[in-house]
Amino acid sequence: MDTIVAIFVWILFGLIVGAIARAVYPGRQPMGFGSTIALGIAGSLVGGAISWAVSGAPNRPLLEGSGWILSILGALIVVWVVTAMNQRSGVK
Repeated sequence: MDTIVAIFVWILFGLIVGAIARAVYPGRQPMGFGSTIALGIAGSLVGGAISWAVSGAPNRPLLEGSGWILSILGALIVVWVVTAMNQRSGVK
């Protein structure tokens, strides 16, 4: 049962982070509900990697409470990369 709750929390967190990143990022991002969730989860992973790279250890966060901020920052990076790749390949 704990696994199901953890998956639900990740999906909810991904949706919130992805929606915030899409709202902050300029321009239009043609993404659906599932893509927004995936964006938020990927952003969390990128944000965790940033924290790990700066602090030097995965168990020492850069700042307490920085999870949301770094997740949104990571999601913004992911949106930027996806948008740049789509523009380069001509996908709208």
